Amino acid sequence: MTAFMLQSPLTDFANIIAGYFAEIWEFLIFIGRISAVIVVMVGAILWFTEVNMKRGKGLVFSGIVLAVVIQYFVMYPPLFTMG
Repeated sequence: MTAFMLQSPLTDFANIIAGYFAEIWEFLIFIGRISAVIVVMVGAILWFTEVNMKRGKGLVFSGIVLAVVIQYFVMYPPLFTMG
């Protein structure tokens, strides 16, 4: 009987922690999207103004890869639920 009494508060605590993880995950996705846009823009500026074409191309490519990875995690997020 006492196992059920202890399990309910622990389950509630685990659900609260899972909710916090989900909020943190959404914030990280937001930061990742903004970072991908900024990296591509800076790379394009460097590339098209011919200040540093090699670094600009690399930044554009890495920004696109970052955007693809972020989109993958948006489509297939981790499960933060108990069960």
